[in-house]
Amino acid sequence: MAKSFRDRFIAKELLFGTFLKVPATMPAEIFGSVGYDFVVIDEEHAPFNRETTDRIILACRASGLASIVRVQSGAPEAILSVLDCGADGVLVPHVRDAETARAIVAAGRYAGGKRGFAPTTRAGDFGNAGQAEHMKSEDKRVTLIAMIEDPEAVEAIDDILAVEGLDGVFIGRGDLAAAYAGDDDVATKLRDATDRVHQAAKAAKRPVAILPGSPQDAAIQRKAGSTAFILSSDQGFLRAAASGALASMTDAVQQTG
Repeated sequence: MAKSFRDRFIAKELLFGTFLKVPATMPAEIFGSVGYDFVVIDEEHAPFNRETTDRIILACRASGLASIVRVQSGAPEAILSVLDCGADGVLVPHVRDAETARAIVAAGRYAGGKRGFAPTTRAGDFGNAGQAEHMKSEDKRVTLIAMIEDPEAVEAIDDILAVEGLDGVFIGRGDLAAAYAGDDDVATKLRDATDRVHQAAKAAKRPVAILPGSPQDAAIQRKAGSTAFILSSDQGFLRAAASGALASMTDAVQQTG
């Protein structure tokens, strides 16, 4: 039996994914076909609704691709909705303290938590799984990842990582850079924050995900401790490929004119 995304993430296997921002199933199918391990369906910054998210999760299952949803918030109903659709986990933005991390765990787990029970969903195989079986398998399957993207979160990182049931963290360097924008040396501040999260995660034996800015940056973050890498997005790949094709074809045609 193939290992779940959560098993692989916790084991700190090297994993590669991308953000999905186009509300369609085809990007997920393409990423699955070329060998990506997971995608992050971006409900926070893209025009997804419950139906599009549901369809994309189904496409991920058909493509052998793990589906993580970046929910709009850590609200219990936001987490419950995507987990019932069968998402392999959630990426929760702006987790600033341990209290918020505990609330996420409560919303996403049955054992010791407060997740709403609905076994007639895709997650419960539409009623095929019994109550005990469904609850046990979901708690084993669902991955809960906190986004560390605020200065307050960096300061509270040890307490956040100590929350039982939280599987790991994602370092949101974009939002951190924006938060440090008024500082005299944003680059140093951001590098120190990233290092601090890596060190805390290593001490807590928790995995770290990150979005690298380049292959060289990916190598640096891998050495620091990151094991899950989110590479750009479907929109980013589309723009880069379209721009590259236009430039190369224009150059070729102009040279023959």
